[in-house]
Amino acid sequence: MVQVKDDGVFDAPVDKVWQLLQDAHQNHHHRSMKSSKVLEQSQKGMTIEAERVNPDGSTRMETIKFTFDPPKGFTMEWLSGMMKGSKQTHTYTSMGNKTKVDVLGEFQVQGMDDNAVRKAALAMLAEVFDEDTVALKNVK
Repeated sequence: MVQVKDDGVFDAPVDKVWQLLQDAHQNHHHRSMKSSKVLEQSQKGMTIEAERVNPDGSTRMETIKFTFDPPKGFTMEWLSGMMKGSKQTHTYTSMGNKTKVDVLGEFQVQGMDDNAVRKAALAMLAEVFDEDTVALKNVK
């Protein structure tokens, strides 16, 4: 298991960040998530089955559980797939019209050594942050 820490600052208040997170069908898309199906949903979160896109363009299926704690953050846990057992927690800190996000994760990927896992996890987090930064501009 590889521990990864990362952070960033969104140019949007925390309420807009949460609005984006809850807008799965309009503005909140990620290149690495080709499709998803909600398997279970409650007020505290959801479990999805997702078709994920690998860097080489091939796809894989994963089951991911999201546990929400608005406006403080959320946790993602991989229940199946090549990242099974991985977990990441996003914690949001309001900074007025900006929001800091701290991410702490424990990642494992079948068939990858620790250095490759760390590199892949940081690349994934950077890509998602960049995509969310663009999407936040469309949240009213």
